[in-house]
Amino acid sequence: MEIIDTADDVLAVSMSATISGNDLDRIMDRLEVAMARHDKVHVFVETHAIDGIQLKGLGAYMARALPLFGKLDRFGRVAVVADQAWIRAATRIESATLPFISYRVFEPRDRDKAFGWVTGE
Repeated sequence: MEIIDTADDVLAVSMSATISGNDLDRIMDRLEVAMARHDKVHVFVETHAIDGIQLKGLGAYMARALPLFGKLDRFGRVAVVADQAWIRAATRIESATLPFISYRVFEPRDRDKAFGWVTGE
């Protein structure tokens, strides 16, 4: 996983292969810092050939992530760029269940457009 350098109010990550508990911790650390500094936080996620998530560390991640449901109004634009159709479909389902967040799903060819939309450029 790579954290992409962006403005403080944007969490931007690029992920591939297997998502580890350490990856999830790094995401949550960056998200908590951004939320402490800004009223709205925007998210950019780029995935490449995701083949799974390690179960180890998932419980700790869920414990940190669940309180975010009370802060959904603090999320702004969310862009997901995925090379796999199942991730794009799952993101669309998640978007439908979280109507207060502005989601957009992109294919890899539109990565720059997605990044520009999230960052407001």
